[in-house]
Amino acid sequence: QVQLVESGGGLVQPGGSLRLSCAPSISHTNFYIMGWHRQAPGKQRELVAIVSNYGVIKYNDPLKGRFTISRDNAKNTMYLQLDHATPEDTAVYYCTASGTGRYRGREYWGQGTQVTVSS
Repeated sequence: QVQLVESGGGLVQPGGSLRLSCAPSISHTNFYIMGWHRQAPGKQRELVAIVSNYGVIKYNDPLKGRFTISRDNAKNTMYLQLDHATPEDTAVYYCTASGTGRYRGREYWGQGTQVTVSS
């Protein structure tokens, strides 16, 4: 069973930084896109950013500038860096992946990691 394991969530002060990690249980080469979504309390789930196997990156425009998505293929890990955090960034953050090859057509979600921005 394919798993996406997130880590790095927690409490961060307004203006602070945080880095989330996502480690899939299979090689990243089985996914043509990986990304991050989030769901804030009382709000719909929204895309934060995605990165393709070719390194193409797209951000949700309203969130662009404070989030940085990256992949370390050697470590088989994807990251999401949050800088200048605001209370509106409080949400559960999910790692997502779209399969290719033998995993084509399958979408995977991690269990989510809570990020709370508060003083």
